[in-house]
Amino acid sequence: MSKTVWNVDALHSEVQFKVKHLVISTVTGSFKSFSGSVRTEADQFENAEIEFTIDVNSVDTGQPGRDEHLRNADFFEAETYPQFNFVSTSFTKVKGDLYKLIGNLTIKGVTKEVEFEAEYGGTEKDSWGNIKVGFEVTGTIDRKDFNVTFNALTETGGLALGEKIKVIANVQLAKEVQQS
Repeated sequence: MSKTVWNVDALHSEVQFKVKHLVISTVTGSFKSFSGSVRTEADQFENAEIEFTIDVNSVDTGQPGRDEHLRNADFFEAETYPQFNFVSTSFTKVKGDLYKLIGNLTIKGVTKEVEFEAEYGGTEKDSWGNIKVGFEVTGTIDRKDFNVTFNALTETGGLALGEKIKVIANVQLAKEVQQS
C-alpha cells in the first residue's frame, strides 16, 4: 500500500511551551518557525511516521531580552544547535481520539526518547478542496535531560526556573496532493 504524506501547515499550527518561573507563575513562549511531515498508510494515522523540526532562533516569549537569553549559551545555544528535531518511533491509538506518540527528541545535540499525548481533532476540506487534519500534542519534558541546565537562584535559595517544560502543539496537517 502506498504511503500518504501530510505536511504541517505552519500558518494554521502553533508550538508553545510553558515553564514555571519563580515556582509561582508560568511563562509561556512559542516557536514561530517549524516544519514537519507525517507518513501514513492510506489515511490511517495509527503507526504514522512523524518528523518535526523547530527553528530555535524563532523562540518568542513576548520579551526580546528574554528571547535573546534563551538563544544564547545559557540555554539553547542556537548558534551551535539551530534546530530541535523529533522523529517518532511509534504512534498508537489509546482510545477514541487519543493517541500515544513516542519518539526521539534532539535538543542541543542530545537525543532522548520522549512520550506525548496526541488528540485527533478532526478532518475537514478547506475552501480549495485540500484535506486537513488536526491534532493537539501535549506532554512534559525535563530540560536537564537535554543539558539545558542554566538556573539562577532566588533570594530564598529556590530555583528561578522550573525544570519541567510543558509542550503544547496544535498542528494542522495538509494532505499532499498525489501527482499523476
